[in-house]
Amino acid sequence: MALLTVRAAAEQLGVAYSTLKRWVHTGQVRTTRTEGGHHRVSESEIERLLARQHPDDQRRARAATGNEPLEGLSARNRLSGFIDEVRIDGLLAQVRLRVGDQSLTAVITADAVKALKLRRGDDALAIIKSTEVMIAKTSGRNSTPGSPRRTRS
Repeated sequence: MALLTVRAAAEQLGVAYSTLKRWVHTGQVRTTRTEGGHHRVSESEIERLLARQHPDDQRRARAATGNEPLEGLSARNRLSGFIDEVRIDGLLAQVRLRVGDQSLTAVITADAVKALKLRRGDDALAIIKSTEVMIAKTSGRNSTPGSPRRTRS
């Protein structure tokens, strides 16, 4: 029976390290202690927790593949591109997505980057859900504030 560190167990369960630590301290997760007092989680305990999280094995198998289409998502503003850069700093990560000749930067949790296994060069989808969208006009011809755009005939 293999024993895993709390961090490794959290990764397998798809939860944050701090969440699993809280579960350990509240007695929701059974652990074994090392001589140094560190908690270790058995593989059977991880299986028990996974079964509790996903009682339907079929749903668990589907979630593990990660290849399901986004059929049920209500957001309509989707930009398809590839990951240009991933920077993780503490709890947050910065992901730069290249969409055509434009770049879009998203700040998400480091846990999300790890769970999605985001790497430079991966294809990805930016889904934009917002109540406000700002439009700016670049300076150039016919860009005087308040003047209508004129077309030549």
